[in-house]
Amino acid sequence: MSSRTTGRASKLAAFFAALALVAAACGGGDDDGDSSDTTAATSETTAPAEEDGADDGADDGGDDGGDDATEDTAGEGEIVEGEIEEDVVEENTDPVQGGTLRYGLEADVDGINPTTSALSSPGLMMGNAVFDNLTAWPAEGTTAVPYLAESVEPVDDTNTTWQVTLREGIVFHDGTPLNAEAVQVNFETQRADPLVGLAVRPYYPETGATEIIDELTIQYNLLDANAQFPGALAGQLGMIASPTWLAAALEDPSLNQAPVGTGPFIFESRNADSVTAFVRNDEWWNGEVFLDGIEFVPVTDPDTRVDLLFQGELDALQTSNPASVADLTSDDSIQNVVDETGEESFAMINTEVPPFDDIRARQALALATPLENYRNLIGLGVSRGADQAFIPESPFYNPDVVQVGDDPDAAVALAAEYCGEFPDNCTDGKINTELQWSGPSVIQTRIAELLDEGWSAAFNVTFDELPQDEHISQTATGQYNVVTWRQFGGVDPALDNVWLECRTIGGISLNWPKFCDPERDALLLQAQNETDPDVRAGLYQQVSQLINDSFAYIFLVHTTWDNAFAENVRGVCDRVAPDGTLLRCVTNGRTWHSSVWFAG
Repeated sequence: MSSRTTGRASKLAAFFAALALVAAACGGGDDDGDSSDTTAATSETTAPAEEDGADDGADDGGDDGGDDATEDTAGEGEIVEGEIEEDVVEENTDPVQGGTLRYGLEADVDGINPTTSALSSPGLMMGNAVFDNLTAWPAEGTTAVPYLAESVEPVDDTNTTWQVTLREGIVFHDGTPLNAEAVQVNFETQRADPLVGLAVRPYYPETGATEIIDELTIQYNLLDANAQFPGALAGQLGMIASPTWLAAALEDPSLNQAPVGTGPFIFESRNADSVTAFVRNDEWWNGEVFLDGIEFVPVTDPDTRVDLLFQGELDALQTSNPASVADLTSDDSIQNVVDETGEESFAMINTEVPPFDDIRARQALALATPLENYRNLIGLGVSRGADQAFIPESPFYNPDVVQVGDDPDAAVALAAEYCGEFPDNCTDGKINTELQWSGPSVIQTRIAELLDEGWSAAFNVTFDELPQDEHISQTATGQYNVVTWRQFGGVDPALDNVWLECRTIGGISLNWPKFCDPERDALLLQAQNETDPDVRAGLYQQVSQLINDSFAYIFLVHTTWDNAFAENVRGVCDRVAPDGTLLRCVTNGRTWHSSVWFAG
């Protein structure tokens, strides 16, 4: 997967946000375009993930849309792989120091502690300023490269034991040295956390998950063979915080707002739902930092966020609202990094309870879904229709998998068959169900009404709009029929296993639909340890077919993220690893900041 760019215009609460550590990939807290407070943000949640892929658990629908492609879904302009066009302003071609970047975020988060906090896309974005990761994603390919780590190597050919050796001489902002003990403290704090640990504990033994080999080497002992393990350290699991600060934050949780890492910027101040500020770390271990500072500003209304960029009140923003993406990419004064490689937007079905414990009911809902109307009226031609968790340009894409929909007659026939056997779950020959979403949200309400227009042929649909924290809590505990959601999107698909495997079903589930498929699990385990690209691609194509056959998800569109920048912002896609490897610009709506500078 790769990011594509074009030089043109255009937060249960803290509870499940912490779920962003093992696979990272949900929806919620996206741009709704519905907030009455255009300058303050609501807390957003993320599901724990070993990397990326989750955004939060509730798809608001308004700020979604796609994945990474090799074409411009906004419909115009040249696509430049891996970098922003920097020909808008020609002077000052050499990086210079100075200036504070004001970055508009779609929401705020409950804290900035990678071991305990709800780090959705905005939280991870802020985390990128203050923390470094053990590994990082290269601009091309899905094999993570060492970053804070000097090396990440399997101990033997089983790929169940990995040793991470750290670079020498790196210290945290508080003077604490980076060593193997510090990394172990971070891992064990994450694993012990009641929230974040949900996504970590299923994949490591109860005891002996990590071992310190020497001052700079730590060993990870996995339950399963995983040739893709380095990628798990490129996201929240691999964000390393000062162990001194972590100990203090466990005693005083207010310190979760004042993060301490090894990163290119040092925490200065934070006013929740207003501004979080960082200043340049002049002693950063990986080179010169150009900006004097960064101010992150949550602006929940996407239209307002875009207006602030056009007015010069912001220098950068993130959005997945298709209308905003269209506006930004059609204005020559704005530079855009447009990324479709992230999450998918879909309706998600609880397969554990009636009526959807019966596959006929699930299939009927899919058949009744007005896919064309959704993709035209919500995707606006910006976000491409989705049949599965991969875009067509991905090697993992299965061309034989097609999301069914727009067939109300077939839906009615299945509903009649179901109601004949389970009349108590039906009224007037239609299946009774409830659609739940996160709100208040103008766009999500519009989505609910649009879906109901199709579903009403075979279903009696009631609506349940809940605050996002309650919505995510009920989804995680299985208190729903169908929800709108945003998920998947790991840079490497192995990072999304947490959302699919039987082992993550429980009283609190990360396998949100609670659909257990041992055949699918076996394929996922085989694929995460497969090194032959063609074999691996075939395995994931089989997984996509099984997901399609389960009717647990109704795929709608690929989420399109746009990270937009003023014309004088430079260096967004110039970040490199210590060995000089060019690194990925953007993933799931977040960018990095060490290489950014202002042209004069």
